[in-house]
Amino acid sequence: MRDRINVSTWIDNFLNGKYESKDVKTQIEAGWYDWFCKDSSLARKTQIMGGIIRQIKAGGKVDLNNWYVWFKNNCPLNGPLYDDFRFADIATSDVVFTIQINCCWNKHRYAVYGRTPDGKGHWHEPLFETDSVLRLVMWFNFKW
Repeated sequence: MRDRINVSTWIDNFLNGKYESKDVKTQIEAGWYDWFCKDSSLARKTQIMGGIIRQIKAGGKVDLNNWYVWFKNNCPLNGPLYDDFRFADIATSDVVFTIQINCCWNKHRYAVYGRTPDGKGHWHEPLFETDSVLRLVMWFNFKW
């Protein structure tokens, strides 16, 4: 995986077109860690998930300065491939939130798993689910 850059820098890079190239090196630099889809699919997936991430603002649930974002295309034993992106702490590498997209086991298109402010993990059931990008972004942009 590439050097860990904070979410704020990642958003600037995204908005400036740094992750648009379809070559694998660029997509790894964007934050791809593991995938089972075709390499040629990564750039499109980065653009889709980046379109969500770019809307996240300071002052909400995501620490734009001390966290980084990374991507995974998951291959479950029984079910279709699905994507997720994760926010993790730069200092510890601990994942704080995982956002699953179109996972066949969730009730809605987007499901957020993660830690609450008390540090407890909620990894067996979503903290939040929605079919709307707007609602997903709003959830992240408001403090607990």
